[in-house]
Amino acid sequence: MGDDAQELTGPDLTQGVEPHAVPDGGVLVGHVRGEPVLLARRGAEVFAVGAKCSHYGGPLGEGLLVGDEVRCPWHHAAFSLRTGAVVRAPGLDPIACFDVATRDGKLVVDGKRSALIPALDGRGPSSVVIVGAGAAGSACAEALRRGGYGRSITLIGAEATPPVDRPNLSKDYLAGKAPEEWMTLRDPEFFQRNGIELRLGARVTRLEPGGKRVHLQGGGETEYGALVLATGAQPNRLSIPGADAPHVFTLRTLADSRAIIARAGAARRAVVLGASFIGLEVAASLRARGLEVQVVGPDKVPLARVLGEAVGSLVKTLHEEHGVTFHLGTTPVSIEATSVTLASGVRLDADLVVMGVGVKPDVALAEAAGLTLDRGIAVDELLRASAPGVWAIGDVARWPDARTGERVRVEHWVVAERMGQFAAQAILGGSARCAIVPFFWSVHYDITVNYVGHAESWDRIDVAGSLEARDAAVAYRRGGQTLAVATIGRDRAALQAERAMEQSDEKALRALVPG
Repeated sequence: MGDDAQELTGPDLTQGVEPHAVPDGGVLVGHVRGEPVLLARRGAEVFAVGAKCSHYGGPLGEGLLVGDEVRCPWHHAAFSLRTGAVVRAPGLDPIACFDVATRDGKLVVDGKRSALIPALDGRGPSSVVIVGAGAAGSACAEALRRGGYGRSITLIGAEATPPVDRPNLSKDYLAGKAPEEWMTLRDPEFFQRNGIELRLGARVTRLEPGGKRVHLQGGGETEYGALVLATGAQPNRLSIPGADAPHVFTLRTLADSRAIIARAGAARRAVVLGASFIGLEVAASLRARGLEVQVVGPDKVPLARVLGEAVGSLVKTLHEEHGVTFHLGTTPVSIEATSVTLASGVRLDADLVVMGVGVKPDVALAEAAGLTLDRGIAVDELLRASAPGVWAIGDVARWPDARTGERVRVEHWVVAERMGQFAAQAILGGSARCAIVPFFWSVHYDITVNYVGHAESWDRIDVAGSLEARDAAVAYRRGGQTLAVATIGRDRAALQAERAMEQSDEKALRALVPG
C-alpha cells in the first residue's frame, strides 16, 4: 500500500553515530543497507526499527514516541520499538527490528532480527465466527492469531472481495491515483497461511445465540464458541423519484467505486447529493477526473455539524478553488435521466449522481436475534453484546466512551479496526475496558484534516494557528473538557492530542490549543 520507494536520509547507521545524536525520548533517522531505519532512545535503552509505517509508508521519524512504541504521524498506527510488532491499527505488518551495539563509543546498527511468529495455543473459546469481513472483522481475526489463538476462526463476508482499504474508495482510488492492487488489504492466501477460513459472497440469514450457531443463505450453518458481529453499516438512499436510476450511485464497497469510475469515464457533469465527508471526497475525486461537479447539501455550511462553521467554510473554499459549485440550504426533489431538480426549482445537469447522505447501522441480524439495540448494537466496555459469547464491533456497535461516559457509535475505519483488535483481546480473556480515542482523516485535494476524539456537541471552539494559512489545530470543548481536536497541517499535534486524551490530560490539550 503506497509507494515503497523512500529517499534515504541521515547517516549510515552501520558506521555508527555518537550516542548524543539520539537524545532521551528522541529519534534519529538513518539507513542500513539501503533501508531507512529509525533509532529511538528511552532512557538507557536504544532501539532500531524500520522507519516506514506498514500502512501507507508514513515517516515514523516524524511521529511520536509513547513508552516503548512509535506512532505514525499520518494515520496513527503504532508499533513496538522492542519487537516491531503492530500495536494498533491501521498498521498492517510488523516493521523491521535491528540489533544495536556500542562499538568504539558509537551506536552501531547491525543485523536485522527475524520476525517473531506467535506461538498458538488452546486458550479461548472453541471457535470464533466473525460476521462481516470489513475493517473490524478482518482486524479481529488477525489480532486473534497474533494473540496466540490457535483454534478455528471463520470470517464471513457478504461482499465478493477480500477486506479492502475502504477509505481509499472515495479518495485516491476513485480519483485514479491508486492502482487496483492497492485496494485489497490482504489477499486470500494471507488468510490461508494464517488458518483463517474466509467465506466471501456468503450471507448470514439468522443468528441463534442460544444454540451458538449462525445460519447461512442456502441452508448451511456454522457453530461457534464466540461470535463477533461486524456487520457495519449500509448507505442511505434518498426516497425521491429517480433515486434508483442506473446513473445514481452510493459508495460503500469496492464494487460501488468501480461502478462510479466506469460511469465517470463517459460522463461530463456530476452532482453529489450530500456535503458529507464522503460526498466531498467524491467531489474532489471526480474533479481530479476532469468532471464538472456540483454539490447539494441541506446545511448552509458543509461539515459544520462535525467541524464547526469556520473549518467547514475552509473546506468549502478548498473545493471552490478547485472548481466545485455548491448549492447549500436546499435538497433534491427528483432525479431525471440528465438532471437533478432541487426544492428551489433549480435544475442541475447531471450524467452521474452520487448520494453521500449518511449510513445506517446494519442491525437486522442482531434485532431478529433479540440482542439489545441502542441506535446500533449495544455493547459494554469489553464490547460484549447482550447475549453470552457475542461481541459487536465497528460501525454497528454503540459502546460506553471511557472519557465522557456517554454511549457512542463512531463510523470511522481506524476505529473499526481498533475495536476488532480490542475485541480479540477480550475474547482471549483480557479485562481492560475499551478506551479507544476515535481518529479519522479526510483528504480534500492537497489538504488533510485529521480529527481525534468525538464531539457530538460543544459549547466553544478554540483555534491555535491560522485556518486561512491552512496550519491550525482546532479544539471542540464542552463544560471545560476538550472532546475533540481537528488539525490541518499539524500531524504531530494530532498525535499529541490523541495521547493527551488517552491520559485524560486536559492541561496538555490546553497547551496544544489554548482557550
